[in-house]
Amino acid sequence: MSTPQPGILAPIPAASRHLFFHVNACHDAPRALQALRGLVDGFAVVVGIGAELAAGLDAPIPGLRPFPSLPGARVPIPYVPYALWCWLRGSDRGELFHTGREIENALAGVFTLELAIDCFCHRDSRDLTGYEDGTENPVDEAALAAAIVSHEGDGLDGGSFASVQQWLHDIERFQRLSPGEQDDTVGRSRIDNEELEDAPDSAHVKRTAQEDFDPPAFMVRRSMPWTAERRGGLVFLAFGHSPDAFEAVLRRMSGAEDGIHDALFNFTRPLNGAHYWCPPLLDGRPDWRALGI
Repeated sequence: MSTPQPGILAPIPAASRHLFFHVNACHDAPRALQALRGLVDGFAVVVGIGAELAAGLDAPIPGLRPFPSLPGARVPIPYVPYALWCWLRGSDRGELFHTGREIENALAGVFTLELAIDCFCHRDSRDLTGYEDGTENPVDEAALAAAIVSHEGDGLDGGSFASVQQWLHDIERFQRLSPGEQDDTVGRSRIDNEELEDAPDSAHVKRTAQEDFDPPAFMVRRSMPWTAERRGGLVFLAFGHSPDAFEAVLRRMSGAEDGIHDALFNFTRPLNGAHYWCPPLLDGRPDWRALGI
């Protein structure tokens, strides 16, 4: 029986590492994915397949697609597709590095590692700005309903869709704002995390309130901060039973709906982004049947 990859619904780890791969030859991908299968348990290593790889295998996954174009968007939303994404979860960054090397070696010659991002849990799951991240995430049965595919058939049920974006913060610009301006940007008080009733329409909370969409745009967010040398930001990660909820929120954040872009864009911007299909597990390992493997 297929089951979801457990890392999708598990709490955010102390540390994580995101690996993004391009595929060199799709006809060799099945062999490499079978080699990868033994390294993926769905908890310490979560795996996702990009739309281009699925297309190259002539195995379209219902719901998997590139980022949408956003006519009317007031800010750039880059789409940078990769063939394969692996999310390594744990507490020891050294162990995550070595796990990543094992994965890279298993895929050698067929997939090329193009991007690696190390993330960490900051304080009590806060962004580098100091604000809590992931507030009002669905939990328990609501999280399962929001994040996990059902009623689609063998090889698909138990799967999920990951929407991943790396954001780069201009922390100095944010810190030049007054405490009140910072709260207005987010729409919450940094001190107690309470939502501001009189926040401006551009406040992030007002732009993204999941229950305000039709249908509601619930998804399970597992975002974590990243740093590299003097740069830093957030790797936004959200799981959904389809990409629809993420795309609805992104459309509103970009200003494509009403011309008002999310105030977060005043100090941060996405560097990349794409959707990935996270297959269910069969006997504790990725179920590749939907890919014809």
